[in-house]
Amino acid sequence: MNNFLTLFTKEFREAWRSLKFVWMPLLFIVLGIMDPLTNYFMEDILGAVGNLPEGFMLTMPELHPIDILSASTSQFQSIGLVVLVATMASAISRERQNGMATLLYVRPISFTALFMSKWAVASLLGIISGVAGYAGSLYYTVLLYGSVEAGAFIKMLGTYCLWILLVMAVTLACSAMFNTAVAMTFAILLLPVGLMIDSIIGSFWSLSPWKLSAYGLQFISGKTSEYYTETLFLTVILIIAAVLLGILYAKRNAATAKI
Repeated sequence: MNNFLTLFTKEFREAWRSLKFVWMPLLFIVLGIMDPLTNYFMEDILGAVGNLPEGFMLTMPELHPIDILSASTSQFQSIGLVVLVATMASAISRERQNGMATLLYVRPISFTALFMSKWAVASLLGIISGVAGYAGSLYYTVLLYGSVEAGAFIKMLGTYCLWILLVMAVTLACSAMFNTAVAMTFAILLLPVGLMIDSIIGSFWSLSPWKLSAYGLQFISGKTSEYYTETLFLTVILIIAAVLLGILYAKRNAATAKI
């Protein structure tokens, strides 16, 4: 426990000094407020810069709170997720490559504590960013489109936080297994690209962690997928597997650290 707390403090200070806990939540907030504001003022925007013919009437579809929160989630799952993965994909591999890991490995540390401390800080960063983004989206959604039931929103948010835990576990496991460039590529292929593939051909299967955020959104409309519980259990199993794999490879690749 002492090893974990010491390493957690170290990782948190490094993330704070590099302003990750500032600019990452700000990015998600911008992504979160973009869709409610853009959609609400779209007619005015097109009228001002669209160069539309005289007499042309433009009718925008009526949007509901779930439509806006779904659009914000898409922003988080594309731009936000890529930035988050790219930021954390070097958390372990970079220390091996620049020799910083050697200063840690010569001490009697636990590789379990090492990986768990990095995962805890990365997950905290991702969850704070996701909560901040959804808070910004919810504020303008309620202000411009209508109310959202608090209990349903909390369930949706909790579901997304579980997804963030999986994202960070997989990203750090890749960082423990490969060098920075390969880890980033592999993590992006598994997560953001995996989401894109699931959105295209995912109708052929229903049990998938890539559908977790979509299942969480269904709470807003008062529905729950019959595969929601099974997907939660599968996600937890994958998180545990990714964490164990990350710990194993963090220890196995310790010898590759530069001196």
